[in-house]
Amino acid sequence: MTIASTLDFQRAAKARLPRFLFDYADGGAYAEQTLRRNTADLGDIALRQRVLQDVATIDLSTTLFGREMPLPVALAPIGIGGMYRRRGETQAARAANARGLPFTLSTVGLCGIDEVRRATDGPLWFQLYVLRDRGFMRDLIANARAAGAEALVFTVDMPVPGARYRDAHSGMSGPHAPLRRLLQAMGRPGWAWDVGLRGRPHRLGNLEPVLGKASGMNDYMGWLGANFDPSIQWRDLDWIRAAWDGPLIIKGILDPDDARAAADVGADGIVVSNHGGRQLDGVLSTARALPPIADAVGDRLTVLADSGVRSGLDVVRMLALGAHGVLLGRAWLYALAARGEAGVAQLLDLIEKEMRVAMTLTGVNTIAKINRSILVSAKDNL
Repeated sequence: MTIASTLDFQRAAKARLPRFLFDYADGGAYAEQTLRRNTADLGDIALRQRVLQDVATIDLSTTLFGREMPLPVALAPIGIGGMYRRRGETQAARAANARGLPFTLSTVGLCGIDEVRRATDGPLWFQLYVLRDRGFMRDLIANARAAGAEALVFTVDMPVPGARYRDAHSGMSGPHAPLRRLLQAMGRPGWAWDVGLRGRPHRLGNLEPVLGKASGMNDYMGWLGANFDPSIQWRDLDWIRAAWDGPLIIKGILDPDDARAAADVGADGIVVSNHGGRQLDGVLSTARALPPIADAVGDRLTVLADSGVRSGLDVVRMLALGAHGVLLGRAWLYALAARGEAGVAQLLDLIEKEMRVAMTLTGVNTIAKINRSILVSAKDNL
């Protein structure tokens, strides 16, 4: 299959993956309205095309949390990434780090943080969920520090898992799920050989201390539902701030008041995100939520954004709406599933090329110059 654009990776991933894995990555919550709005609203952002602006030299570099980066982009945390390609988190991390970009390892990644660190010594961020076992959270933070993680990404929009109906239909969950997954895997021999057989062990590396070495996919789904903690409050972040002395990024912000609260508790950054439309259906798309949040706290902390970003053009749109940087989520997972480490590297090349074209044709030559002035009309776009 020819890969000419970032969207081609999605089609290639669907052709290679068992249904339960593709639908788990591709789906959203409830009727998936927010999932669709994420891409539709971002795609509706109209840009001002300018000419004769001397854009012979384009500089895509920026600085996030003290690190100079060639692109304002990092790879977002995604659970069980290692089920999409053999030891997938290590492959994605190597591809990102080869470009000098951070890879964010999920708490529920297949590969533990020590395995990822052995695979690459590049910039690594670690994502942490709100867990009932605070002692285990402290252990995860300590492990992240020991592995040299540069930032802690604390996800706060998942006190309970969203209602994802596709998973019940696909075999990711629901009746006879293990048997259904096995039958689907048999229909994808390339994946079955690469991941099903050679990609073992299929356990959650960071959770081995609590799940043991015999954990697997069934433990993943059960653990998610049983261990998230809806009782956490803003004041509970004090001990996280005390336990982690590096950059603290609060992920899952959709409201300006919550963004202000994040700044008040000493967060260094936030991620404006609706979890890719996978939590509460009907909430604002990130493209619509981002501008008022950036206006409220953009001068107090670093504002990142995710959800709906599929191209370098989308990255430019998010920056114009007020983000300082962008996290790529599904985009890198599709690329990983399609072509492994080489696919993620190719995706990042495409993102850079598309950003260069967008910046050239909107008449800006540095990341700092990307703002709402390159939009046709901020009022009409939002």
